[in-house]
Amino acid sequence: MNIYLPYIIMGAVIALFWLAERRNPDAVTRFEENVLAFLLALITIVSFTQVVARYGFNSGWTGALEFTRILFAWMILFGMSYGLKQGMHLGVDALLRLFPKPVFRFFAIFGAVCAFLYAAILIESAWLGIFGANTSGGAMVYWAKFFQIGIGLDDLRYPEWMQETFGLKERVQRWIAYLILPIGLGLFGFRALQAMVAIWRGDRELIIAGHEAEDLVAENRNVLKD
Repeated sequence: MNIYLPYIIMGAVIALFWLAERRNPDAVTRFEENVLAFLLALITIVSFTQVVARYGFNSGWTGALEFTRILFAWMILFGMSYGLKQGMHLGVDALLRLFPKPVFRFFAIFGAVCAFLYAAILIESAWLGIFGANTSGGAMVYWAKFFQIGIGLDDLRYPEWMQETFGLKERVQRWIAYLILPIGLGLFGFRALQAMVAIWRGDRELIIAGHEAEDLVAENRNVLKD
């Protein structure tokens, strides 16, 4: 069961996002933005209070650094799917736009396929064996091992009242902190598939924001003249 649990979690999250977007896509976008804003705000608050406690009162929270590091990882792994969805990842498309439209479209779809394969390899690399590659592991195996072994984090500990009330172990389990691995990578692969379909239908050009530099130059053309 431990082997399949991360796949179940990832599939459930993707299914929820897919069903919610069919009903109210704007609400899903707002939810993603709120999650990212909350994580960033929490990182800022914890870091600020830790600095005040350390330099102002010669004290502090021993788990602050590990907590902010985990929050930062959650923000990145959750945010990369949002960035792909919104076309916010930077890229260079100057060469691609020299090709005829059918060729340009082919490479745009190929880019989306590569993004999906990137997620698939990080999730579970054992399937590369069909191409003769001798490899195994990935986020799913990594997370499942932590879930099975039950190793705790280095510095993050539950308050004593939570340990006594709920019978929790002293240290927060690593599988809880690393739960974003199957969720984040699964959502990234899901967004790559969505982008692939959108490019095929003609609703989207690329998965990247390769024209951003040109837009910045155009917006600041008058400034450059001055």
